[in-house]
Order: sequence, then C-alpha cells, then structure tokens
Amino acid sequence: QVQLVESGGGLVQTGGALRLSCVASGNIDGIDAMAWYRQAPGKQRELVANMIGNNIKYIDSVEGRFVISRDNAKNALYLQLNDLKPEDTGVYYCHTYPPYNAWGQGTQGTVSS
Repeated sequence: QVQLVESGGGLVQTGGALRLSCVASGNIDGIDAMAWYRQAPGKQRELVANMIGNNIKYIDSVEGRFVISRDNAKNALYLQLNDLKPEDTGVYYCHTYPPYNAWGQGTQGTVSS
C-alpha cells in the first residue's frame, strides 16, 4: 500500500508561484508513473501533468507555466506552478497510477485576481 502526502499550497496573487510537494511512503518500490491532478470548485478532477518513466505530459492550459519533477531519493514528486492565473485555483492531488492507484489528501491552491 502506498501513502501520499501533499504540501505547498497557499494563496497567491495572479502571476505568482507555488511549489507543491508529494511524498510517498509504504510499498513504493517500482513506482514509475505519477501525476498531479486538480479539482476546481464545482468541476470534475482533471489531470494537470504526469510523469511516466521519463515521459512528461502537461495539459495545454499549463504548458510552459508548470513543471513536474521527481526526486527518487526522497520518494517525492513536485509541481512548480508559475505565472498563476485565477483559473488555476483548486485542490491539487498527487496520484500514483495502477497497480498502486493511490491518492493524496490534496492541497489547496488559490489564485486571487
């Protein structure tokens, strides 16, 4: 079983930045596919970025502004959010793909206009 704990959310103004962290614990051997999702108020949870092996993908709306990275030595996944916009507001979740299929509790990121 894998446990994920996110941190780093907060309140920033438009154009600001946040750095989200996700630390994994438990049976984490072989985790090769992880992702960041977000859920805006009243909307469905959506994929923001994922890292599968060395392959990285972003949704169009964050391409060029967000950077996903990982530190295997620390069992950590990161998401650097730059040039934030109000539409980036939401709860950000860390996720490991099956077979682990774990979710963190989420961290709130709020961007004021």
